[in-house]
Amino acid sequence: MESQNPQTSENLDSNPTSLSMDNLVHKVKSNLVFRSKWAELNGAMGDLGTYIPIVLALTLAKDLNLGTTLIFTGVYNMLTGAIYGIPLPVQPMKSIAAVAISDGPDFNIPEVMASGICTGAILLVLGASGLMQLVYKLMPLSVVRGIQLSQGLAFTMTAVKYIRKVQDFSKSKSEENRHWVGLDGLILAIVCACFIIVINGAGKERNERETSNVDDEEKRIKKTMANIPSAFIVFLLGVVLAFIRKPAVVKDIKFGPSSMEVVQFTSHAWKQGFIKGTIPQLPLSILNSVIAVCKLSSDLFPGKELSATSVSITVGLMNLVGCWFGAIPCCHGAGGLAGQYKFGGRSGGCVAILGAAELVLGLVLGTSLVRILDWFPVGILGVLLLFAGIELAMTCRDTNSRGECFVMLICTAVSLVGSSAALGFVCGMVVHFLLKLRLYLFK
Repeated sequence: MESQNPQTSENLDSNPTSLSMDNLVHKVKSNLVFRSKWAELNGAMGDLGTYIPIVLALTLAKDLNLGTTLIFTGVYNMLTGAIYGIPLPVQPMKSIAAVAISDGPDFNIPEVMASGICTGAILLVLGASGLMQLVYKLMPLSVVRGIQLSQGLAFTMTAVKYIRKVQDFSKSKSEENRHWVGLDGLILAIVCACFIIVINGAGKERNERETSNVDDEEKRIKKTMANIPSAFIVFLLGVVLAFIRKPAVVKDIKFGPSSMEVVQFTSHAWKQGFIKGTIPQLPLSILNSVIAVCKLSSDLFPGKELSATSVSITVGLMNLVGCWFGAIPCCHGAGGLAGQYKFGGRSGGCVAILGAAELVLGLVLGTSLVRILDWFPVGILGVLLLFAGIELAMTCRDTNSRGECFVMLICTAVSLVGSSAALGFVCGMVVHFLLKLRLYLFK
């Protein structure tokens, strides 16, 4: 009997299925572990300045099923945290949302979902075929930095617009100047921004070590400040103010999940969705949701660089599943990753917290949550978005040579003025190759 035990134990240990399951469970646990409880909770607020306005606008303008969207994006966020182990949030596809809001009655929910399905299918093919990884390896860093800088500046300009102007999200329009005093006034937004600056400062340098040459008192102050969840406090303030601004909103809340139905598509919906939605969204998804995200992950988390193949496939699968049931078309975004990192997110547990909250809200409140969000102070959302944009733009500060800066700024300028990341990418690539050609001709 004693001679059989070691053999049995050896057989169990060498079972590849057992080992692979153990490794998978260990990896998921490692990816979801909290580096700091308050920091991860604070980081989860970093992308709400992008998520809430787009989802709210589509719910008000096109009757998006908010409950279904919260459930699916909640699951997506939890899976993303478990798979990648970094604070990579799920965001709505901005170009598709912009077309839906601005295009009137010709582009409704079936067209929106058809756009998401077509975009997801193309991204899945690009990822599975290896073409996305090839594009990522061949793209010059200066062009990637130009895309990141343009997205960061676009976020900051939108954030300032949210802070200064009254917003009508259902029409995607800015109205009159915001009043200085009030529950959604300029003073409130300025105070919230100052509070975040005092707590978080300009952010921690990525190469900063805990053993850096600073005295114990300064270390103690930094540690104390890091434990104050500034973004979470500001967001909670916004929730409280939403109920104060409209106390009757409590009576309008209906508990329970929204009904989930399969979207009915027509040939017209597929055609319009592809032409008006997929074609403008696809370059943005490739450049910002995959290429820029993978590069930013290597900048912020050395040793955890994401694979362009993997990110492209997961974005594709998200939309090939959720859009059939009316969940908003989703992707990842460099701005969301930068925002969550800015406020303290360092692990997959950060987006898992956000996902769990979205899932609970979707199951408990469903679409009735829109009545609360509609009264949330937009100025506070602008403040959160402002710091996310700045953090993304600051990743470009490692561009040192004049040639790289030249390409980056050309790409940025064209992207911002033309409102097209694809056009900026093309111009950046052309300028990059022209500079290479010049070096070759005159060396």
